[in-house]
Order: sequence, then structure tokens, then C-alpha cells
Amino acid sequence: MSYKTEQETFWSGEFGDEYIERNQGKAVIAANTALFSKILQSTNSISSIIEFGSNIGLNLHALKSLLPLAKLSAIEINQKAAAKLKEIGDIHIHQTSILDFQPTEEYDVALIKGVLIHINPDELNAVYERLYKASRKYICIAEYYNPSPVALSYRGHDSKLFKRDFAGEMLDKFPDLKLVDYGFVYHRDNNFPQDDTTWFLLEKR
Repeated sequence: MSYKTEQETFWSGEFGDEYIERNQGKAVIAANTALFSKILQSTNSISSIIEFGSNIGLNLHALKSLLPLAKLSAIEINQKAAAKLKEIGDIHIHQTSILDFQPTEEYDVALIKGVLIHINPDELNAVYERLYKASRKYICIAEYYNPSPVALSYRGHDSKLFKRDFAGEMLDKFPDLKLVDYGFVYHRDNNFPQDDTTWFLLEKR
């Protein structure tokens, strides 16, 4: 399948398959559960969540344990990862690129974690619009943060990792969004480490 950007081709193919093998396990799910239990404290009445770029569902595993009655949906470009998502059960899966996905309904939470950093910067506005359109109430962004845009080498590959103030750009783009909460999780956290992730919870007013 042909994609619009080199980043999509990269993640849909062999590198994306290898990523699955490097990133799995109960410890990751436990860390995600700790993270989302904190984020969800600043929300209310969550009955549906859609995750942009779910991979094999390590975030959705955690969310399912915290919100067992919530309707969960996922967008995933990699075929092998989407197959793993199906094993979780009770998740509506869109096996497609985020850039090809068009929201047809709203969810209480639109979530993206560790994915915006891998999106071609020229396409970020399109992704922001999809996140906004998919959200009924909240948008959760959890990514590497930098106050200004910067591109870094990612496992020996150029143009595959970008850091910037994603949440700030969304707040500027959509005036009816407000910042509800934010935080940072260190990779050397004693109990529930994340990969130096900065998270932001935004709400539609």
C-alpha cells in the first residue's frame, strides 16, 4: 500500500513489526495503568475513548482495567499490531493511517501517546484536526516535549522523531480548548517508569 509520507511507510512495514517485539509486557501495562489512573482523576463521565496509533494496545489494556464499561476504539496503521489488538476483544479497530482516518462520531476522550513525535511535521495540523473532531470532551496528549520544534535521529533513522509543544499548538489552534492538567513521568521512576513522557489533558469548553 502506498502512503502520503515516508513516516507512514516506515511504521506500517518492517520497523513497525520490530517495534512490537521491543514494546510489550505486563510491566508496561502496569506503568500505563498508573499513568492513566492519574490522568483520569481530572475527568468525569468517561464512557468512550478512541486512541490514535494504538500499536498492540498497551494503553487500551490499562484503560480497560480502569474503565471496564467504556467503549474503546483504536486506529492502527501496522497490520501485525492491529491483529494483536483484536486479541484484547471489545475494541473497534480502524486498521488505517491516522492521515486517512476520518472521524464519523465523537468520543469522550481522544487519546494519542507516543505517536505525534513520529508524524511528518507537515501533517500535524491534519492530525490535530482529527483529534479535535473525534473528541466530545477531552483530548489527551502524551509525548516527548520540547518548547520549540526539533528533529532527532531515531534508532539510526533520520526524519522519524520530532519533538515540540504539541499541546500548546492545539491550544493555539482551537480557542475553545482549555488545559485541565499536565504532568511528567521519568524513565527512572521507582515503580512505574515511562519514557520521559509529558502528558496534557485538554478539554473542550
